Amino acid sequence: MRTHQGPDTAPIMYRLLRAIVRPLVVGLLRPVVEGLEHVPASGPAILCPNHLSAIDTVLVPVFVPRPVVYLAKSEYFTGPSRWLFDRLRVVPVAREGGSAARVSLDRGSDVLRKGALLALFPEGTRSPDGRLYRGKTGPVRLARRTGAPIIPVGLIGTRAVLPPHARVPRLGPVTVRFGPPLHVGVGAESDVGLRSDTNSLMQAIRSLTGQAYVDAYARPPGAGDAHDVPPDGNGPPADDDRFRGPDAEGPA
Repeated sequence: MRTHQGPDTAPIMYRLLRAIVRPLVVGLLRPVVEGLEHVPASGPAILCPNHLSAIDTVLVPVFVPRPVVYLAKSEYFTGPSRWLFDRLRVVPVAREGGSAARVSLDRGSDVLRKGALLALFPEGTRSPDGRLYRGKTGPVRLARRTGAPIIPVGLIGTRAVLPPHARVPRLGPVTVRFGPPLHVGVGAESDVGLRSDTNSLMQAIRSLTGQAYVDAYARPPGAGDAHDVPPDGNGPPADDDRFRGPDAEGPA
């Protein structure tokens, strides 16, 4: 992986693509951006958007003035993709639980300890139906490890612009709302506290989007029904609840 000069020194390829994509997004999607003042001007933070469409990955870094780091599935890092991702400041991670999830947390922690902005989709995959699904605990674990604030982000209208399985975006308005930061503090990763803070994060996102909430993990298309979880939060073991799902570490 390329060594970067600093957390807010964007690679040339990042700056070039942002300069090209931003005018297109502004001109075609007529975006409304609110709450950008909640993103800190310096220092680490974890940006946590809801996930409705493949286009979501583009919208957040287009409007945040600082470089945004994503964690992406390690299988993306082959051939030309590896060359591109290395220059866009994308960090490879494994997609499964257990020890692979611990490696993902370690790499995310490294990004934050360098003072950078890290973006994660807490739902772990795109919503199959436009509703907001139960969050993974990975963002809260990272916040507790590093003391970084979590910035909830609400994306509205992106599913209509690029629906599931669509290849060509449609014209239409989108809204990007950044909410007030959540401070979970530095401390032990108890299962109860992690779930409670993660639920608070998802409700903060819901307040920005107005989505209906489902207390179940979203499943990728073709993976069957969502795994229902009782309202009291008793679900899979915490070890499997960090970055589970194909997109929990970053771009879809």
